[in-house]
Amino acid sequence: RLDKDTSGLMVVAKTRATMDALVALIARRDVSRRYLALAHKHWSGPELQAVNAPIGRDPRNRLRMAVVDLTHQAGKTARTDIRLVGNSTAQGQKACWVHCQLHTGRTHQIRVHMQHLGHPLLADATYGGAAAWGMQRQALHAFRLSLTHPVTGQPLQCVAPLPADMHAALLAMGLQPLAPDSLIAHP
Repeated sequence: RLDKDTSGLMVVAKTRATMDALVALIARRDVSRRYLALAHKHWSGPELQAVNAPIGRDPRNRLRMAVVDLTHQAGKTARTDIRLVGNSTAQGQKACWVHCQLHTGRTHQIRVHMQHLGHPLLADATYGGAAAWGMQRQALHAFRLSLTHPVTGQPLQCVAPLPADMHAALLAMGLQPLAPDSLIAHP
């Protein structure tokens, strides 16, 4: 699944048997999902950060998810590896471009983890991100899916180019957009 307004790749099964096999792959965490995101503020701290923070319903707003304390609230473990690609260099608001790899697949996981770190995604009003650098939707793009085909057993790697709005935002931020496939070699 992709959140509403997230661009990028999705896998769709043509048969029930294939869907069941895909669900099993995802449950075993045998599907690699990578995203590119634009977020508020310059990234500080380690260039690569593993975020291990459980996610559950936000107790103050049932329409949102939040990082929760599992000893007091319902939720599930969630892990996202986030790596800085670049900080904005243009005058004006500060922003960062990050590469995210999901290890779990919780509702709004990247959006919640980025907000938890103090870097809400551009134009993600649900989690505190304002429209900026021309982005009018949450600045999140599912750029790579890797999995073993559930029927043929062949490895599949799908890569989606950056959408025009994120490409334009990166240029406005003073960053040189890289082709998503050039980020594949990175962790």
